[in-house]
Amino acid sequence: MSKIESLFSEYSESHQNETNQLIHWIFVPLIFLSVIGMLWDVKLPVELDFMGGEPLNVSMIVALLVFAYYLSLSFAISVGMLVVTSIGMIACYFYNGPISVWIISLGIFIVSWIFQLWGHKIEGKKPSFFKDLEFFLVGPMWILAKFYNKLGIKY
Repeated sequence: MSKIESLFSEYSESHQNETNQLIHWIFVPLIFLSVIGMLWDVKLPVELDFMGGEPLNVSMIVALLVFAYYLSLSFAISVGMLVVTSIGMIACYFYNGPISVWIISLGIFIVSWIFQLWGHKIEGKKPSFFKDLEFFLVGPMWILAKFYNKLGIKY
């Protein structure tokens, strides 16, 4: 069994209940995107000329590291997660509202985790990341893999 299949198998053990799965379909992507948003507002003292002088931020660095992790497991998954990450970063780049990206993202993060924990209460099993923090990264790709399966895409 490949590493990704082993991770999916272990993750699936605590995600059997249909309600919990539905909650995860909605809130795992929101958590992933909210982390991008929270890290987007952590600016570093380096300006990126190709982005109109936008400062380098922690989100960009973490995204590269996360992409490398996904790439080590599956090319198809890494491409899909790169698309999702890019959509989140583009939204942050172009957002120009009165409330900071960080505050909006924090709100989404908190509400999403409330639902996630409720889903696990329904499931009757603890979230996988209680066992291993790696599962913070497995959840989003597990959702993407299920989406790929619906489209007939092999990962």
